[in-house]
Amino acid sequence: MSETIPSASDASLDAGAKASVLIEALPYLRRYAGRTFVVKYGGHAMGDTAAAASFAQDVVLLKAVGINPVVVHGGGPQIGAMLGRLGVESRFVDGLRVTDEATVEIAEMVLSGAINKQIVAAIHAAGGRALGISGKDAGLVRARKVSRETRTPDYQSDSAIEQIVDLGFVGEPSKVDTTIIETATGAGMIPVVAPIGVGEDGHTYNINADTVAAAVAGALGAERILYLTDVEGLLADVGDPASRISRIDISGLADLTADGTVSGGMIPKVQACIDAVEAGVGSAHMVDGRIPHVLLLELFTDMGIGTMVLPDGGVAADGRGVDGAPA
Repeated sequence: MSETIPSASDASLDAGAKASVLIEALPYLRRYAGRTFVVKYGGHAMGDTAAAASFAQDVVLLKAVGINPVVVHGGGPQIGAMLGRLGVESRFVDGLRVTDEATVEIAEMVLSGAINKQIVAAIHAAGGRALGISGKDAGLVRARKVSRETRTPDYQSDSAIEQIVDLGFVGEPSKVDTTIIETATGAGMIPVVAPIGVGEDGHTYNINADTVAAAVAGALGAERILYLTDVEGLLADVGDPASRISRIDISGLADLTADGTVSGGMIPKVQACIDAVEAGVGSAHMVDGRIPHVLLLELFTDMGIGTMVLPDGGVAADGRGVDGAPA
């Protein structure tokens, strides 16, 4: 059995590369110290053991360098799997699960129970201190009931029939009280939030996690919000991964949505980014959660690795606008 020892020149190059990474990150570390970052955690990154460990390490490192990370997680596939095991059928309208009383109980069990505590445990294993909560705790997220208007063809005329669909116990944030998050972060903990809220009627509501993340980020006055997805970011050509848009503003997103470039599952992500930035968040980021340590690569490198959404006329941390030119 033998051990291969790198040459002095190889070791020097490796050390130099590491030093360059740290030097590149330094201005961002200074700028972000004491700021709040909200991370919406979901997709492949949540379902893969190695990706989950990488995510937890990134979050712990953010806290260690003086940033206050807040994690909001999803769990739609896990809810669907549990409903399937229990023999409960699911129905969707515009991507939202129609949720009766039994379904919302199962959703709360999966989100606030299994998933939330798995994330807390992963952060603890990476050396951090996390507090698992839901939107119901300390009045964090007050919800209002959501309904959807659908249009079905009227085959006896050229028009469509509009119908209001009752989605059951599906909600959206109407008010966010950040007291519990601020208390946790002030005590050195990382809040991990399940997207469950309570309505004025006292009922529990399942809320889209992207929407909760945007509302929480806006209420906190967060510097950044990051959405972990299963794509490289926003693509100008969905068939070409090399067409990733590095920076874009709200007007640019509206144009891409209008011309159909943004479609399908990306629409709610894009809208959540717009909502967050319009609520005062410095920038929103769509990143590929399948990439190890994607949070660090996006936040602490000059080029980033996903898509950054800025307010119209906004400037990124490097002093450049959406065209990459200095402001």
